[in-house]
Amino acid sequence: MTETKTLYSAYAELIESVLADLVGEGVLPAGTSFANVTLEPPRDASHGDLATNAAMVLAKGAGMNPRALAEAITAKLSANPAITSAEIAGPGFINLRLSPGAWLEELATIAQLGADYGRSDMGGERVVNVEYVSANPTGPMHMGHCRGAVVGDALASLLEFAGHRVIREYYVNDAGAQVDVLARSVHLRYREALGEDITIPEGLYPGDYLVPVGQALAAEFGDKYAAAPESEWLIAFRTRAVAAMMDMIRADLATLGIKHDLFSSEAELQASGKVDAAEQWLREHDLVYDGVLEAPKGKAPPEDWEPVELPLFRSTKFGDDQDRPIKKSNGAWTYFGADLAYHFQKAQDADALVDIWGADHAGTVKRIKAAVAALTSAEGGAPKPFEVKLVQMVQLMKGGQPFKMSKRAGNFVTLADVVDMVGKDVVRFTMLTRKPDAQMDFDFDKVVEASKDNPVFYVQYAHARIRSTLRKAAEAGFAPSGAALDRLGEEELDLVRRAAQFPREIEAAARAREPHRIAFYLYDLAADLHSFWNLGNDRVEKRFIVEQDSSMTAARLFLADAIGQVIRNGLGVLGVEAVEMM
Repeated sequence: MTETKTLYSAYAELIESVLADLVGEGVLPAGTSFANVTLEPPRDASHGDLATNAAMVLAKGAGMNPRALAEAITAKLSANPAITSAEIAGPGFINLRLSPGAWLEELATIAQLGADYGRSDMGGERVVNVEYVSANPTGPMHMGHCRGAVVGDALASLLEFAGHRVIREYYVNDAGAQVDVLARSVHLRYREALGEDITIPEGLYPGDYLVPVGQALAAEFGDKYAAAPESEWLIAFRTRAVAAMMDMIRADLATLGIKHDLFSSEAELQASGKVDAAEQWLREHDLVYDGVLEAPKGKAPPEDWEPVELPLFRSTKFGDDQDRPIKKSNGAWTYFGADLAYHFQKAQDADALVDIWGADHAGTVKRIKAAVAALTSAEGGAPKPFEVKLVQMVQLMKGGQPFKMSKRAGNFVTLADVVDMVGKDVVRFTMLTRKPDAQMDFDFDKVVEASKDNPVFYVQYAHARIRSTLRKAAEAGFAPSGAALDRLGEEELDLVRRAAQFPREIEAAARAREPHRIAFYLYDLAADLHSFWNLGNDRVEKRFIVEQDSSMTAARLFLADAIGQVIRNGLGVLGVEAVEMM
């Protein structure tokens, strides 16, 4: 990656340099931290191009009035020839206006960096483990998994674009009772493949997707296990069924363009003894002890409740409301105990952890965060950063009504069916058009609508318009090369101002672990592009191709090409194709 600086990073460095000078002059105390100083667009564009809170956040430490410190800062900033004005607003905010040349330089930077525009080294090659999807291996992916899958995958790409190394991980929940239910369901399909009429009882998996698994088992074993007791076939059928389901899940995820780096098996984790080792380690560090759970609070305990001594994790030490058992009374691991060991394992190979969970797991966030804090700080260091992002379910709608369709799956709509209906890009972008913890309706009618109200269409159409314009220009003999960019006026520079925000949006979204911010930004950039485009509907001189003015045409083509590049870069982070035509 080239070291060329983008506009926001360059002016952030300028402000830091000014502040360092003020430290050297004794205006600011030695050792002053600039960590909370920000540089961003003003909320009201009429106030300027850039705004900084430097005086507001540093004045107290300097023992100064914020406006007085702002005056010292603006005096130095005003000496920069690219800053046409530095004004103090309110109690001490500083608004800066830049010369047109500063924005034209940024336009040239976009063209120079191309696919790397917006890429950051903010992550410093730190390793982040992003665990997402992790659906039970009992059937095909359904739309309940889709949103978390897209959010996790887009987050992984965003973090990589922002300079992190990312491990994309899927935790295979193959040690619980649900995989035994899967094996029993497959055994029925195996008997069916041997010619037996079967009835699938309540509690087993009814989907037709298990038919080929049963057929494969019949081909492998013949009728060996048709009448055999469960103890003889359960493990073999479970192993083969889980493997078949994981193949199906990988194929379903591939339709969304999602591939994981690592699939970690819960069953293998427990069989390896790593869960026992984690318990021993925790005991050695006085984080697990044998104790008795309190009776359920807020109501009388069940008649059959009795105090039982269990190994308890000291989660109250880390903010939980009670200590949590890691094993059941029968010696089996609790979900929490197995998860605790799993996160202990993940933390060995990563500098930070992110889990993408369904909102129905909200109740376990506090305890698992407590566990990870304990596990990663017991040797005296700081806890490794760990975040859990909760994702709400998606309601499918069509014709104003809830939508259901899949017989193959049994009683849910599969992810593959939806991708077949509307396409990968529509599904991925739509899943990022709302914050993940907000409710979402996926309306089949609206997501294919060609209107401003459909964000994926609106953004892709902006890119397609640009590409169409560049093709038409080339056919007419026009090209963006050698453009005199100083022909561009304020309306064109407003587009550059929006495009120039992309690098800071990448860094802000990566810090917050919120890839949906990039979808929001792209919509705003597309809206600005469409608004400028529409000026040419009534005014020929505002079109991108002005046949009588080759110089202006070249400049606007250069601008269009740069805006298209930013859209491509943003869509690439989200895993969405930037289409050439629509």
